[in-house]
Amino acid sequence: MVESAAGGLVCAALLAVPGASAYCRGGIVVYTGQAWKALRDFDEALLEGHRSATEGNARVRARLAKDRFNASWGLGETGAAGPTGNRYGDPAGHAWVAVSGPSERTLRLNTKSIDRLANMRAFAAAALELFEEALATAR
Repeated sequence: MVESAAGGLVCAALLAVPGASAYCRGGIVVYTGQAWKALRDFDEALLEGHRSATEGNARVRARLAKDRFNASWGLGETGAAGPTGNRYGDPAGHAWVAVSGPSERTLRLNTKSIDRLANMRAFAAAALELFEEALATAR
């Protein structure tokens, strides 16, 4: 998974389950432009022109996780945790989550809350629920 505003909570939730190494290959938190540039083989074109906190960016993150970890599924999350919005004008509580695998799904979330920790938890929960839905329909 490639997370942003959830700050690693998606990965932490998956890794909290005993035997996680059987299904979780890893995750990264890419929170800034500087973090993107720290990725191996980073190319700005990788983002396909999608800025943070957009559906396209979440989808790119999910695909990147799937590809870079050589996994069946990838999860992506990007948003504005709060207490203020982001520099693009998105309000606190706004996020997009995506799943990429045999099928792709995205979900927009707006908690309308400025509570940073609550938003981070909500973003992570939404990503995990979306993943669960994708797994259920792939069977």
